[in-house]
Amino acid sequence: MSLPSNGTRHRGEEDGEPLHLQLRSLNIHTPGANMSDLATDSEVCPVCKSSRYLNPDMRFLINPECYHKMCESCVDRIFSSGPAPCPVAGCHKTLRKNRFRKQTFEDIGVEREVDIRKRVMQILNRREEEFDTKLAYDNFLEQREDMITNLVSGIDVAKTEAQLSQYAAANAKSIRHNKALESQESASFLKHQSLEQEQIRLRREAARQDYDNERRALLSDKEDILTRLATGGAEEAEAIAREGKRGMLKKSSARRSEEERIKRKQAALLADSKRAQALADAVDTGTGPALDSGLIKGLKRIKTPEPEKPYDPFGGIRPDGRDYYQLQDYYPSSYLDPIRDNVQMLAGGYDLKEYYTRSLLEAFAGLGCFIDEEAGARDKASNPSPTGLAASAAGSTPLPVDEDIL
Repeated sequence: MSLPSNGTRHRGEEDGEPLHLQLRSLNIHTPGANMSDLATDSEVCPVCKSSRYLNPDMRFLINPECYHKMCESCVDRIFSSGPAPCPVAGCHKTLRKNRFRKQTFEDIGVEREVDIRKRVMQILNRREEEFDTKLAYDNFLEQREDMITNLVSGIDVAKTEAQLSQYAAANAKSIRHNKALESQESASFLKHQSLEQEQIRLRREAARQDYDNERRALLSDKEDILTRLATGGAEEAEAIAREGKRGMLKKSSARRSEEERIKRKQAALLADSKRAQALADAVDTGTGPALDSGLIKGLKRIKTPEPEKPYDPFGGIRPDGRDYYQLQDYYPSSYLDPIRDNVQMLAGGYDLKEYYTRSLLEAFAGLGCFIDEEAGARDKASNPSPTGLAASAAGSTPLPVDEDIL
């Protein structure tokens, strides 16, 4: 170990070499430096580089077209005169000022997913009562989630958007019908919520009023007893106190009985009003686009089951029927006529009718095969049309464009 010329060791040195020589080569960073940089980037406008540190009232806005964040001053300066391309480098989408809005979620990915989910669910808004089985409704929900996942993850975006557009065009009336039902349910729910809040407020005020009345009655009875005791004699004091106590108990019990009777009556009236309101909301009255069916909301249209066909082990295939020929019992042939009269061959089990059947089948085989039609049907099965998307999920045929769905 080497020591300095004065024979003493400097502070911070270790065996081998001075410690400050090792520390000089180290690259030491502050632990919160990266987080502070990220926080600073999120508070700076990427267009004008203005910081919220210098302008605390600065508001950031986003556009659903590209979800690039910029300050409100840049939005007013760039897009006030009309549509313009996004000023962020590398983004060439055309933006409009009226579509800018404040960011709801901190993560821009969550913001984009929520917007996509809202847009898709406004188009694919079929309801559970439109399906015959729970499985069909679950399949429809699964297909809708697959389309949302494709749009969020960027998988087959053009194809998915085309399917949504075609479905919206083919089922415009059904989409409007379900939107009207949803808005009606939302309004009814808000109305019921406000009614319940009003009932709670009235009950609270009634309870407070009852408490005040009871308190005033007790004070009045006590003052009456004290007045009688002050004006009466000593021999009447015990009788006055006993009579006053008995009167207070009678009034209190009568008041409680009356309150219970009023509460039961109010509860019965409230239950009747709620039941009548529910029936009024459930029955379609024909006053709007969502109320033109004349049925109770949520009631499924009963479908008459088709009569079961007799069991067919061949699944509709006719084993003895042919489309292009008809089997005859006899065909003249110089080669087969001797066999028909040969007892030895017929005794061995040889049947000329089987020979006729096989020969005609081989002769006409392939006449019913059309390669173009089979290839077109195969391609159509592999790429189903978006119009029948929900119908295939429900296990039925595609609905017409203007068919009303209940």
